[in-house]
Amino acid sequence: MTGFPAAQAHGVVLGYHRHVAVASSSFEIPHRAVTAIIGPNGSGKSTVLNALAGLATPLSGTLEVLETTPQAARNRVSYVLQSVTVPVGTPLTVAETVGMGRYPSLGLFRRRSRADRERVEAAMDRLRIGDLARRHLTELSGGQRQRVYVAQGVAQSHEVLLLDEPLTGLDLVSARTIDEIIHSERHRGCSVVLTTHDLDEARAADHVLLMRGRVLASGPPEQVLTQANLEQAYGLGALHGFAPAFLDDPAHRRDVSSAE
Repeated sequence: MTGFPAAQAHGVVLGYHRHVAVASSSFEIPHRAVTAIIGPNGSGKSTVLNALAGLATPLSGTLEVLETTPQAARNRVSYVLQSVTVPVGTPLTVAETVGMGRYPSLGLFRRRSRADRERVEAAMDRLRIGDLARRHLTELSGGQRQRVYVAQGVAQSHEVLLLDEPLTGLDLVSARTIDEIIHSERHRGCSVVLTTHDLDEARAADHVLLMRGRVLASGPPEQVLTQANLEQAYGLGALHGFAPAFLDDPAHRRDVSSAE
């Protein structure tokens, strides 16, 4: 975790159409590290990710990604959404979908090179979906589709990988596969930022942002995920002396009986 930060904010206020979603916050996201953003539903986690991806402009304050504006850094950042609805009859195959991750690097007219194809194949292999390459997205389970979207992000030439609730509701195989990717990307020189309701996932990160309408605390997990800080984020006495694995997300379930 050396060198310039992957992102830094100073008194940044985030929101949409003058509605404040994240009050004034200052924080840094370290370079070549895994950063987990955790907090209750509606605490502003996804808003921070959108801002880092250049999809939301700060209402005030400053936010930099890779030492420039988030908009200027877009082609160096991959953003994987929590879930993407696939319309019935969508003709895209797994290989075509993952290959779309190369589009930001190709420009308007350049055809995919052998190196592009190799990067797409490597991403599919890393997410264990190489055998699904010719399958259509509508034929896949939810966990398989999530691995496809993460593979698309990995296939892109990026320095920052943003993941919105990447492990939510997945089967055990998909969750473990994506978790391995999260923690191996930093060894490839990539900064990973993810949102989560899973305290164990947050504790496994290098750096944590704890949120409740603003960034309440940031730093190493052992300094941020304290009893006092968690009670401030989730409500006084809400934890009853211990921290459960999942916080404030009844939909956060993994179907271990349908491992793929």
